[in-house]
Amino acid sequence: MLGVFSGEVVEVPAELVAAGSRTPSPKTRASELVARFIESSVPAVSFQIGSLGHLAYSHANQSPFRPRSFAAKDDIFCLFEGVLDNLGRLRQHYGLSKSANEVMLVIEAYKALRDRAPYPPSSMLAYFSGNFAFVLFDKSTSSLLVASDPDGKVPLFWGITADGCVAFADNLDLLKRSCGKSLAPFPRGCFYSNTLGGLKSFENPKNKVTAILADEEEICGATFEVEGSAVLTATR
Repeated sequence: MLGVFSGEVVEVPAELVAAGSRTPSPKTRASELVARFIESSVPAVSFQIGSLGHLAYSHANQSPFRPRSFAAKDDIFCLFEGVLDNLGRLRQHYGLSKSANEVMLVIEAYKALRDRAPYPPSSMLAYFSGNFAFVLFDKSTSSLLVASDPDGKVPLFWGITADGCVAFADNLDLLKRSCGKSLAPFPRGCFYSNTLGGLKSFENPKNKVTAILADEEEICGATFEVEGSAVLTATR
């Protein structure tokens, strides 16, 4: 799955800028990244949200333990990969039918969170049990919410393209060619919100998330650490 968002939506993370500036490497524009994803993931489905962003996904080569899904409702767009172990209980909590899948559950949970503001995303995400990563964009408010489960079983990476867009994907090689060293694994047990303070831990809400610049030989230019937890080692 792939989500790419312009500077109108996401302020470029300073940590990823710093990671890329240490060792300049070739990058491509966001449009080239999307085109390459579509070409390499046939059959792929993509959605452009005006000048704000682009979402794309494919079932090609997906793991049976990490299925990918997409849904859009009320100007809320969501890509989801993985499985929620407590989906049945969450359906009941949010008053959803038995046919509602994970991606629809995330949309409804987000709507409840948004409409009852100012509750933080951690109050929603802390109840999600399973292996998952998702990218959600609310066009009505230009709000972005990205999250990864506490065990990091679903790979997710983020980086900066040549034209300053922020991209999220489950494919490291795909992002590497467009983001160079301005690239990092998305930290597990964390969420990113452009409207609620950036990158934070929902597993340990009181703990700060900091970036650690990686060694030169690492593929990713940085990793992120939640205070009080082990450092997430970058993929070589």
